[in-house]
Amino acid sequence: MRSRCAVAFFVGLAAIVFSVDLSAQVIPKSIQQGGTDAELREKKNAWTVGIVGGLLSGTYMRFVDEMATVLNNGDDLRILPIVSYGAASNLDDLLYLQGVDAAVTQSDVFEYFRTQRKTPNLEQRVQYVIRLPISELHILARDDVHSLEDLRGKKVNFGPAGTGASLTGTIVFQRLGINVDQVQIDQPSALQKLRSGEIDAIARVIPKPIDFFARIPPNSGLHLVNIPFTKTFSDLYTLGQFTKAEYPNLLQGNDSIDTIAVPGVLAVYNWQKKQDRYRKVERFVQYLFNRFDRLQQPPFHPKWRDVNLAATVPGWTRFSVAQAMLDQLQTQQQQQRSDFQAFLSTRQTVPENDADREALFRQFLEWQAHAHH
Repeated sequence: MRSRCAVAFFVGLAAIVFSVDLSAQVIPKSIQQGGTDAELREKKNAWTVGIVGGLLSGTYMRFVDEMATVLNNGDDLRILPIVSYGAASNLDDLLYLQGVDAAVTQSDVFEYFRTQRKTPNLEQRVQYVIRLPISELHILARDDVHSLEDLRGKKVNFGPAGTGASLTGTIVFQRLGINVDQVQIDQPSALQKLRSGEIDAIARVIPKPIDFFARIPPNSGLHLVNIPFTKTFSDLYTLGQFTKAEYPNLLQGNDSIDTIAVPGVLAVYNWQKKQDRYRKVERFVQYLFNRFDRLQQPPFHPKWRDVNLAATVPGWTRFSVAQAMLDQLQTQQQQQRSDFQAFLSTRQTVPENDADREALFRQFLEWQAHAHH
């Protein structure tokens, strides 16, 4: 009798649950939207910007994903992050792949396309928006490899064709006159082959630090190779460094080692001004500058804080909309500095510590808001 009562109770409870008015739950408008197929297709494509980032595990692909998170604004702008082969092939995609309006690439990739590939009118077709953080050349090898010279004639994985390392790594070894046996497989598989002795080193060009290397346990028999920076590389590259704090298990007891680094670039295709694609890129760049401060806050990648919007990329032309936004931003900053000096002139004391400065700045913002009303 008790079990029958229990069954009746749960049946009744289920009836109550399923009789709840589901209309209280609001379906997002983006899913509700109606219209003809033609209207929906037009709306979906009107302000969608395709950006190629790189390998899914790479920092630059995360950058593109985070730009989508911050910049997406319903039907007014949608960033479509595109996983790709890497920084070297991204310029190819920007030039030739349908649906691609922007790309993350590297300054040496541009130089290669200009001088070696001799891509027609490259300087007019591709321009940059901002300079991104540098990518360091990581050479991971077994402990018996003490320098790049020790890799002469050995098997080195550069990742799939099109990755940053497939170009930068090749250029570095060529300039040093060290001929290696290039392998081009995915990096996780290469790491297994490195451990088993089937290959001798892995080359990867990516902003440090990344989990791929940081997760390698102590006493693995693997380490990052020191790469001295010389004038041989000064035209395209800059000095990079790995520290024990970044890769505690891979520096063989050293506090730091040197490496070669290459500046990253957010590039766009320079569409003609009357084209719809130009208007899309224009809106994307405007949103990026107006919301950039959000990208520099948690939970987004800390490398965003290393980006100086005004930094230039030698050999490249800044996209006109980006230059206009930068000029506008600098004018605003000059006005704010002028306002701050005016505000300080109303004060009798100078702040003595960070807490005082922060309090004073809050007062300044209030003063500025009042002054401009």
